[in-house]
Amino acid sequence: MPRRKLRVKAADSARINTELTELRTLLEIHTEWPEAVLAEAEEAAERPRLPEHDATDLPLFTVDPPGSRDLDQAMHLAHRPGGGYRVHYAIADVAAFVRPGGAIDTEARRRVETLYFPDHRVPLHPTRISEDAASLLPGEPRPALLWQLDLDADGAVVLADLRRALVRSHRRLDYAAVQRAVELGGADEQLALLATVGRLREEQERARGGISLPVPEQEVEETLHGYVLGYRAPNPADGWNAQISLLTGMAAAELMLDGGVGLLRTLPAAPPAAYERLRRIAAALDVDWPQALPYPELIRSLDPDVPLNAAFLTACTGLLRGAGYHAFDESRGLPAPAAPGHAALGAPYAHCTAPLRRLGDRFAQEVCAAVAAGEDVPDWAREALPTLPALMAGGDRRAGEVERACVDLVEAELLAGREGEDFTAVVVDLDEKRPASGTVQLREPAVRARCDAANGGTADGGAGRLPLGRVIDVRLTTADPVTRTVRFAAV
Repeated sequence: MPRRKLRVKAADSARINTELTELRTLLEIHTEWPEAVLAEAEEAAERPRLPEHDATDLPLFTVDPPGSRDLDQAMHLAHRPGGGYRVHYAIADVAAFVRPGGAIDTEARRRVETLYFPDHRVPLHPTRISEDAASLLPGEPRPALLWQLDLDADGAVVLADLRRALVRSHRRLDYAAVQRAVELGGADEQLALLATVGRLREEQERARGGISLPVPEQEVEETLHGYVLGYRAPNPADGWNAQISLLTGMAAAELMLDGGVGLLRTLPAAPPAAYERLRRIAAALDVDWPQALPYPELIRSLDPDVPLNAAFLTACTGLLRGAGYHAFDESRGLPAPAAPGHAALGAPYAHCTAPLRRLGDRFAQEVCAAVAAGEDVPDWAREALPTLPALMAGGDRRAGEVERACVDLVEAELLAGREGEDFTAVVVDLDEKRPASGTVQLREPAVRARCDAANGGTADGGAGRLPLGRVIDVRLTTADPVTRTVRFAAV
């Protein structure tokens, strides 16, 4: 699921950076690599498995955050003869560098996914692979899984094909550069087509009843008076780029379902209680959500450049917490899911476009490549499938633990030194076992934290109870970055 994106903008010597380093130690996050992994990575980088098909003349380009070097995907877009569009999407072929059962494979199964801290990234693979030999860096020939996705004039898929190929990215762009080019009218044919196809795919998503959540990046900046929280809203170009990835993930899911073997990313519909809680958060953040307005249309109506809207969009990631992985292999008695869909996307979906950063994508890619070629899925991939849902779930839990710890630390730093100050908040949750305790959402700063009822209860809440859904005044009692604790009490 999309995660909260936190970034720290502070001097290296700032207290929060020291605390984040200590947090990695506390969480037992391994930032160093075993010597055997590094040695194998060096050898693999020098002698990868190369495909026979040469597509290096296809002028692919990448779109990523500035400074990124772990480039999983590159694309090329064109008009199809007779109408519609053709998308070529190249995905780094990590399996060309990873020996099944080898040191890199073993370490990747332990790490499961790249972990993101506000100040540091802990990668899934050694950087010799993930930021160099396997990355789709411009000007470098690279082994890849090359998708051809043909779309009609409305952006619907009419053909999906896949083959291994040697590719070369011709240029590296970032989201802001793409957005500027489109807005100022200086976009070349490729960027103009990305905008066109991206918008068409967004309309396809709307028709399916799906929604892509534009999660803003939260930036914590050090000032003379402490830390402040800001938001970087995603550009429309972020969404167009994401639509190409989602298009590929849905094509991969259909290919695997047709082949009777694969690994899907599934998500059931969120329960009514989750939407009720989100409505309370919307009220706290002054987000107008009419009762008759469906959630997807609300999300599309919000301007993420408005800080309170950005805070609400960040809270919406909670609706995706039921996401999981489902492996199936019908020839071996492992059935496909009865409900293979992803509720947020309104279609079956597979993670397959970020193999440098997610373990499961390498296996999904291998299954897709075999099914598309009419070949048997390699034993190393087939035998791993039943183990992957548990592995990936463990990685998701670990990433969630990191996210929660980082958010708790950042919020404690934002409020440190303001103990005794009063704030206005909305009660968004009650503790089922202790209704005198619950969670409140502040409007400014946009923090959610634990809160205790005032002695004798609060207005309309009953003795010793917090009034669910009501606006109350709360007093900050604890803001401790060392224990990553923020606590309020109703006034």
